[in-house]
Amino acid sequence: MSSQPIPFDDHTPNNDAGGDASAKGPDYFNRELSWLSFNERVLAEACNANYPLLERLRFLSISGSNLDEFMMIRVAGLVGQVQRGIGRPSIDGRSPSQQLSAIREQLAKIYDHQQGIWRDLKQSLAEADIHIADERRVSPATHNWLREYFFDTILPVITPQALDPAHPFPFVANEGMGLLFTLTRQSDQVQIIEMILIPSALPRYVRVPGDEAIFISISSLIVRFAEHLFPGFTIEGDGLFRVLRDSDIEIEEEAEDLVRTFRSAIQRRRRGQVIQLEIEEDFNAVAEQVLLEQLGVNEAAVIKTDGVIGLDGLAEIVDEDRPDLKFDAYSPRYPERIREHDGDAFSAIREKDIIIHHPYESFEVVVDFIRQAAADPDVVAIKQTLYRAGNQSSVINALIAAAEAGKSVTAVVELKARFDEEQNLMWASKLERAGVQVIYGFVDWKTHAKVAMVVRREDEGFRTYCHFGTGNYHPITAKIYTDLSFFTASAKLGRDAAKLFNFVTGYVEPHGLELISIAPLSLREELYRHIDAETANAKKGRPAAIWMKCNQITDKGIIDRLYKASRAGVQIELLCRGICCLRPGIAGMSENIRVKSIIGRFLEHSRIYAFGKGKSLPNSDAEVFISSADLMERNLDRRVETLIPITNKTVHEQIVQQVMLANVLDTQQSWWLQSDGTYTRVDDGEKPFNCHRYFMTNPSLSGRGGALESGAVPKLALRKGGAA
Repeated sequence: MSSQPIPFDDHTPNNDAGGDASAKGPDYFNRELSWLSFNERVLAEACNANYPLLERLRFLSISGSNLDEFMMIRVAGLVGQVQRGIGRPSIDGRSPSQQLSAIREQLAKIYDHQQGIWRDLKQSLAEADIHIADERRVSPATHNWLREYFFDTILPVITPQALDPAHPFPFVANEGMGLLFTLTRQSDQVQIIEMILIPSALPRYVRVPGDEAIFISISSLIVRFAEHLFPGFTIEGDGLFRVLRDSDIEIEEEAEDLVRTFRSAIQRRRRGQVIQLEIEEDFNAVAEQVLLEQLGVNEAAVIKTDGVIGLDGLAEIVDEDRPDLKFDAYSPRYPERIREHDGDAFSAIREKDIIIHHPYESFEVVVDFIRQAAADPDVVAIKQTLYRAGNQSSVINALIAAAEAGKSVTAVVELKARFDEEQNLMWASKLERAGVQVIYGFVDWKTHAKVAMVVRREDEGFRTYCHFGTGNYHPITAKIYTDLSFFTASAKLGRDAAKLFNFVTGYVEPHGLELISIAPLSLREELYRHIDAETANAKKGRPAAIWMKCNQITDKGIIDRLYKASRAGVQIELLCRGICCLRPGIAGMSENIRVKSIIGRFLEHSRIYAFGKGKSLPNSDAEVFISSADLMERNLDRRVETLIPITNKTVHEQIVQQVMLANVLDTQQSWWLQSDGTYTRVDDGEKPFNCHRYFMTNPSLSGRGGALESGAVPKLALRKGGAA
């Protein structure tokens, strides 16, 4: 990787020229370095001239937020391994210390790249009349408003603190920002250092009222009026800093009270070990040394920059009301199949299985499924898993309404959903108060499956309606994540779903599952079985193909199985947005494997696994599954996940011939993974194709109606040139 922008020259991988299996380099890519490569692809979108300006700024902000989490979790974990003397090598054979060394080398380049992009975007924003104020651009009128804002809003909530033996060093919270001032007391010329911690309740950027968009960072505003904080002192210098701490939560398996244990662990996380200290390039050397000593940080964990500290805060500028600088507004469609039944979800599902494609189709249908169950006098029970539900969750409110209406409601709330632990604890308490039976699942396994089931009394007896999802029950992320919602009244899937809930709530291991595979019990083996079947087909000279779409591929067992399939001649297409440890294009090992990453307006999130079953893909007889699981060891061995076979002919065709095929054909948002670990843009070719635009401008998967106003729906075909 490089500190320069990722090259945009078009290139299609030539797997036949990939070298042999003995070529220099390991058989696997390093997980952490692969993640950094993913974030560079995100960062490249901030340079995408085809995107509106504020959307480019959004991608820069996202890349900053992504790196923060990477430091707080992944790097913190490696630091902990080194400190405890754990030398377990990564999949590519590197020790924790070797990984840290390689990570820090790449991070330095990425940080430089981010700041370079920011300087370019800042100039472009100014040309579009969005200004980030500095000392050179503040009119007298603006200065007066800022002065009033400082005295009325900022001064009451900040607290200067001297750093000397009489004043203990204040605690700096995770992601906390502060200013250090070096001062000289005018009365006796004594030098002191003062710290001001910037409360998280304050905005990172202050918007000056008026038609012209002028923003000033909160730190710059404090510095501008610092003389009012320190009367009788001469300000010699100032410097901004920011702290990132170890934010992973470890729970002892023998914890007696999981809720109380998590509340305590969340408090400990706020005081975790400092992993990174960001400071300004011209930070005072004496003040810097004070920070290093008091925070217990070595110089290797210090990032110095002459640009923005805390790039994630730029999201506040993205919120500026400038629709001309953002993507055209998009309103997801409500599924036509449900509309045809006058909004009655149960009637529509009972007639035929339904697949919903978010965010192109509204997540509201999932909420309505629970709302209707709550209001339906014939519904007797509702069970649902909740991994992430968001801050303002309509799903939670629907479950509460159901419980208050006298339904038997069970909610499996996952306390270990990283960074959502506090939110989930709050929801759990609210659900329990409403009479919902709240279950926290396993101590050592996360319940990551996305399942809801409704049991309804009907003329023929009790019928179970199920929802299986590839994404969370989260109404906000459902607007930007591409996921699938599968609704069915299949008796077999209903019985399997009931056994899944009994497994999570009562630790009753399911026997006799008819269709569903569950991790960590059987999901891995089911995937192995289908990969091996394709391998056997190839060895017999029959067509053999595998298409897999997921977010990460890191599991060695799956990768080795795919290598074996490739050697046998199976044609393998992997659509992997993020981390990929599999090394494609190596003769004798993976020459039949292509890996594509799609990064665009929406975040690709669905997990779909398809197997040719003796034919090339796509085909109507293929074995097709949707899943909550990525191809990672944690998902296959340490989480409760589901793998759902798609047997309904219409749904099968929609997933294979539309969702998967559109992803395979995409050229405008796609990157090829090369055998050396680099990514290059896919060649647009003569017929550029954007899968996100295709789904935004064409009828819903669940609809039977005609084309939208955009015209006839183009039929997708797997051939050179893309859509036909």
